[in-house]
Amino acid sequence: MISIRFIAANGAITETEAEAGLSLLDAAQAAGMPLEGTCEGQMACSTCHVVIGTEWFDRLKDASEEEEDMLDLAAGVTRTSRLSCQILLSAELDGLEVHIPPESRDMQRL
Repeated sequence: MISIRFIAANGAITETEAEAGLSLLDAAQAAGMPLEGTCEGQMACSTCHVVIGTEWFDRLKDASEEEEDMLDLAAGVTRTSRLSCQILLSAELDGLEVHIPPESRDMQRL
């Protein structure tokens, strides 16, 4: 199991575990994070935008050009922004720290 620490915009921390091979989006949704993932991982939206903790960012595989294009559409993008649907959890990411941008919301939960 991979440990993940989600930090909400208000500072609330949610710690969870997920199986290796699962997308970060799936793990976030299972933990109740407000990430809609409208396109279900097809990189046709940016509703699963997260900010990866600085110390973890370089451990990720590089974002594809398509992912970079979708991040251009996300609000509150930073240097360590990624689409959570494009991050597959692995042992190297055990302890991953993920910040949920303040603009995030899951319209399916409203």
